[in-house]
This record gives sequence, structure tokens and C-alpha cells, in this order.
Amino acid sequence: MTATDTRAREARREVARPVRGRVHRSPLLWLATLLLLSFAAVWIYPFVWVLSASVKGQLEVFTAGLSLLPEAFVWENYSRAWVDGNFGTYLLNTILVTAFTVAIVVIRCAMAGYVLARYSFLGRKFVVGVLVGTLFVPAGYTIIPVVELTQRLGLLNSLTGVVVALAGGGHVAAVLLYMGYFRGIPRELEEAAVIDGAGFFTVFFRVMLPLAGPVTATVVVLTFLATWNAFLLPLVFTFSNPELRTLAVGMQAFVGENSVDWPGMAAAATLSLLPIVALFLFLQRYFFEGIAGAVKS
Repeated sequence: MTATDTRAREARREVARPVRGRVHRSPLLWLATLLLLSFAAVWIYPFVWVLSASVKGQLEVFTAGLSLLPEAFVWENYSRAWVDGNFGTYLLNTILVTAFTVAIVVIRCAMAGYVLARYSFLGRKFVVGVLVGTLFVPAGYTIIPVVELTQRLGLLNSLTGVVVALAGGGHVAAVLLYMGYFRGIPRELEEAAVIDGAGFFTVFFRVMLPLAGPVTATVVVLTFLATWNAFLLPLVFTFSNPELRTLAVGMQAFVGENSVDWPGMAAAATLSLLPIVALFLFLQRYFFEGIAGAVKS
């Protein structure tokens, strides 16, 4: 190897070698970072305060002000919320209601979005318009016919009635998400399955629905949040049977006639938030992929 080749090889190494030095960032970037961190701190602070209040005493909640560090950790608040507040039963009821509601909503909205995205039929645009129009109807306006219909079905004062009421709504956002995502999937996949003899349900459950995994994760998170935190419908459906209450309705157990057990309520709120945070951390990547895929389509 000649000296020229050696120098050329060393030069290529120098070019390929990454530049190690301080990366200069503009002052505007640092300012934007500090501004976003400030907004994040303001946004997160109430949740951190609830977590702190859950281990404080009744008087300290008021005397400590905005301080986050308690003088003494009162872990009995959690046992009082779990046992005295009957939150063990409420948690089981909420898990059952949420699980069945999410399953029904995913299947129903996925099939509706698939049909609206892939099939052309008379009145299709009208159906989509009606669905979008229902987004502007407050949920409280439909509570009376929902209760009346559920009572005629004999499902009032039961967890089944709560599931039917929560899962039987329009869930327009979920339908539109599936509709946008299915519209972007190549039709060749369906045609190949049809040529192999697959019917509608086979194509949907074995081809299309597995491909819509990111949207399904998004719908699961959104429906889980809405169902887990639902208050009005579970309150109406379990008003005469406290044993069927969900966590959101069970919070009222800490509100007395003359006082409110704030530390107990904070502990109960913390217990109810843990499953939501865990689910979002587990599905956050798919959640954002589903939103981006549906919007892009």
C-alpha cells in the first residue's frame, strides 16, 4: 500500500468520524424548553398534590397550603378508603364495567368504521353527517330515554344495565378513527382474502382488525378513560343499590352531611388513577400511532 493510499484512508476516517463537541443551541430553543417545562409543572402539580394529600392528616390538608411534603405520612388513609369506603367492591365493579364496555365498543365501532370506509351504499354520507352532528349533543340530553329503555329491558339497577348504557352510545370519535384508518389500507388485501373464499366476518376479524392495532389501542385508551371516569350514568343506574357503585360514584362516600374526608378522598382518587396511568404507559406508543394514522388517512 502506497503512502498516498494510506493518507487517503486516514482522510476518509477523519471525515467519517463524528464531530464531538458542544452542540450550540439557540436561545429561542432554550426559552421554548423552559416555557414548556413550566407548563408541564403547572399541569402535573394538581396530580402531585392529590398524591401528597392522600398521606396527610385532615387538618394538614388545609394548614399545609400548597406544600407537597407531609409532616407525617398517614398511610391509614388508604386502608380507610379501601375498607371503610368499600373501594375494594367499587374497584371490582369498575373493572367489570370497563372491560365489557371497552370490548363491545371496540368491536362495534370497528365494524361500523370498516363498513363506512369500504362500502358504498345509499345514504352513506348522510349517516356520516348524522354521526358527526351527534358530537354536539350533550350526554345529559339523552339520559332520560336511555334510562327508560333500560328499565323496559329490565336492566336497571344492575351492572349489565350500566354496560349497555355506556357501550350503547354513539362513540363517534372511535367510529371516525377506524373509518379513517381502514380507508388507508390497500384493497388488495381484502381482494386476496375474498379470492381465497373468505366471507365478510373472516375478512374483518382475520385481516382488517389485526391491521388496525394502533387504532384499536387508541380506542381502548379513550374508551377506558371515559368509562372508568363515568359518573352520571353509573350514578343513575346504581342509585338504589350502593353495592353496584363504581369508583367515580363511590367518591361520594367521603362527602358527609357536614364535612368532607379530604385525605380519604385523595387516597381513593390515587387508587382510581393508578390503572389509568398504567394502561396509558403501556399503550402510549400505539395510542399516538393510531391517532397519526387515522389523521393521515
